[in-house]
Amino acid sequence: MTGKRILIVGGGIGGLTAAIALAQKGSEVTVLERSDGTGVEGVGISQQANVVRAFAGLGLADDYLAAGYAYNAVEIYAPDGSLIVRAPSRSLIEGYPASMGIPRRALLRVLFEAAAKAGATILRSTTATSLRDDGDAVHATLSDGRENAFDACIGADGIYSQTRSLLFPDVPPPRFTGQSVWRYNLPRPDDFDAMHVYNGAIGVGLVPMSRREIYIYATTAEPDNPAQETAGSAARMRERLADCAPAIRTITQQIINDAQVVYRPLEAIFLDHAWHKGRIALLGDAVHATTPHLGQGGGMAIEDAVVLAEELARHDNPEAAFAAYRERRFERCRFVVEKSLEICRGQLGQGPLVDNARAGAEMNALLAQPI
Repeated sequence: MTGKRILIVGGGIGGLTAAIALAQKGSEVTVLERSDGTGVEGVGISQQANVVRAFAGLGLADDYLAAGYAYNAVEIYAPDGSLIVRAPSRSLIEGYPASMGIPRRALLRVLFEAAAKAGATILRSTTATSLRDDGDAVHATLSDGRENAFDACIGADGIYSQTRSLLFPDVPPPRFTGQSVWRYNLPRPDDFDAMHVYNGAIGVGLVPMSRREIYIYATTAEPDNPAQETAGSAARMRERLADCAPAIRTITQQIINDAQVVYRPLEAIFLDHAWHKGRIALLGDAVHATTPHLGQGGGMAIEDAVVLAEELARHDNPEAAFAAYRERRFERCRFVVEKSLEICRGQLGQGPLVDNARAGAEMNALLAQPI
């Protein structure tokens, strides 16, 4: 389907990567993004070697690496703060790092600029008010009143995907796991050159994302799924971490700005049936939203985008392309979702505690395989 008109609903990590991959293969791509681009969470994201490999394949690796912080090891700590192991991470491309930390704003800027350079049209503050697949084309009405026809449509509109609800109205909504994640940016110590992960009932990690900053994340039990007001959020985050390792307690004293605390309940969803209907398909969190315990939510969306572009270029029929895309992605994405939930349940006392070093090694072995 090279040279065809493709509509992408959602201009986040997965949607923009799909726009790049499809435009590079000759498709005319339009991306709809409901936000105006100014409301991106001001924290970072950790990404492993499979993402570096995917971006290298799209010709984005150098810009991507320049926007973040590369590291090649993960340090695993016991709940009391003692170092268990410093595990080197494996690079999948010679001359490139194994892992990256990058501010979300910086990552989206790299992807936005690359998508525009590839020729994609990106419409911010715009949504699809209706999508109608008549078998020959997808007819979209946009929130600005325009109407256009497309050869295929991709729903990359996140965990609360309206596209998913349109295609599969009987699918239950994402399920709350009983945990939430807290994130906060901090100054980076000069000798901080690896990701730090702490085992325990509260999952805590420190991730370098630039020469000046790291970010801390913590997954805590929040059984009643409480909303968190901005006022007092820094103090609540410090309270959640009061019984963690000494190094964590020390660093949390720098968590003082309520407005910089990013809090999100953790929900998950995985579609074990078709990922498309007719000429409309789903990718990323719209079809397999995971918790962040393995740091692969964005990575799976990026890989989805690459595979989907390959299959659309390989097949003349979009339905055949979408079926082939799901076949290549299903087991890999299911592993990430299920293993992440296993770690989550262990931290909640709903199953055995999962050793982060072992889980990470298992994941890396799988994700080193071709996508």
